[in-house]
Amino acid sequence: MQNELTRRNFLHAVSMLAAGSLIGQPVFDFGLDRKLRIVMVGTGIRGTGFWGKRLVENFSDKLEFVGLCDNNPGRLEYAQSYMGVHCPLFTDFTKMISDTRPDLIIVTTKDSLHHEFIIKGLEMGCDVLTEKPLTIDEVKCQAILDAERKSDKKLIVGFNYRWSPYMTKIKQLLSENAIGKVTSVDFHWYLNTYHGASYFRRWHGLRQEGGSLWVHKATHHFDLLNWWLDSDPAEVFAYGALEHYGSNGPFRGENCRQCPHKNNCSYHWDITKDKHLYKLYTEHEHHDGYVRDNCLFRHEINIYDKMSAQIKYANDTIVNYSLTTYSPFEGWRIAFNGTEGRLEAWLDIPYHENADLEQAALHAAEMNQGTAEMDYKPMIVHKLWNKHETMMVGFERSGHGGGDKRLHERIFQDTSAPDPYKHFAGVRDGAMSILIGIAARKSISSGAPVRIASLTDLQPRPKRI
Repeated sequence: MQNELTRRNFLHAVSMLAAGSLIGQPVFDFGLDRKLRIVMVGTGIRGTGFWGKRLVENFSDKLEFVGLCDNNPGRLEYAQSYMGVHCPLFTDFTKMISDTRPDLIIVTTKDSLHHEFIIKGLEMGCDVLTEKPLTIDEVKCQAILDAERKSDKKLIVGFNYRWSPYMTKIKQLLSENAIGKVTSVDFHWYLNTYHGASYFRRWHGLRQEGGSLWVHKATHHFDLLNWWLDSDPAEVFAYGALEHYGSNGPFRGENCRQCPHKNNCSYHWDITKDKHLYKLYTEHEHHDGYVRDNCLFRHEINIYDKMSAQIKYANDTIVNYSLTTYSPFEGWRIAFNGTEGRLEAWLDIPYHENADLEQAALHAAEMNQGTAEMDYKPMIVHKLWNKHETMMVGFERSGHGGGDKRLHERIFQDTSAPDPYKHFAGVRDGAMSILIGIAARKSISSGAPVRIASLTDLQPRPKRI
């Protein structure tokens, strides 16, 4: 009886977490007389690192992995060793769930398969936590929505950028009406020729696998916009093209490590110098054919490398957004225009910081899951009829600006800490973020604006609940 009661407490807490509505109360009330039983499907770099090794190293007193699943048996064995776990390994997802009876499934497969494991997990009576994006198209999105409604289990989307101190400060200022009602936003994200190019080497370069960077990458940015503006998107009009990578390249090879043009290609990348990636992917590519250092200029690439969209929100805010994938530097800038002023924020724009950033090292530091010292970056609030104010805001050079570790700590450690800005993301948040990207793809194809309400049965709300 006691076990059943504590289990109900846990499920209720997960339900509230997914709704994003729990403030000042425990988000997870584990309340179990044992550790939380977790399984993972998909043992790539994000799964084995962020949702694997880091959880094992920091929260083993609270949880245990009872199963790992992947279609690549070699990668599975390496993942088990790298994560430092001794749980059973499976290539059959259904068998893993039946045999291990987990409390929570973590989905970290390629994006096009998320829906399969989310839906099957819910149907088999498990709560599910999925990496972003939720899925890659509106049909799969609706199927997930339907499955979540039919189930008494809940789905959580692992959005991490929200948890960054710098991003949270923007949310705080907007929530406090620092510039009045927001009327328009300019948001521009720049991926450098190290990080940006990496997407085109991987399965992300195929629209049928990752939904294009409108979905895989920009879902981060669209979720931030939805969260900051506290409203749902209503309509999208977009442009996009593939004009740098893919067939546009001057030459192409089988892969980087064997390419005859590597001495002439500015994008050449030697995976053999990265021991972890080589052992995770290259040593096991004969099992499933997945090549991690594919050519950036192969003809099969069918996603966009430049993207621009105008998004109209249900509360009438207008957003101008762009994503560039071959910038000399990696960074972003945003400006919110309001009825009482303007808020400007940016990170890693070298001209603003008089910094000469080594781009590969910058990306490595940003993805690092270790501890980083708090730094301070500028943010500007400019009131109408007044001089602007520059404030210095906390920032960490680790794991998505410090968001990664805060997400984990809030789920598995500081479960009773207040959450006044509603950082947690549920299925509706996951859906609304990808629907912007899906609408953008459709708009490019049709040359017309696309209404969000036409994609699924979700109706945009002027004010998020």
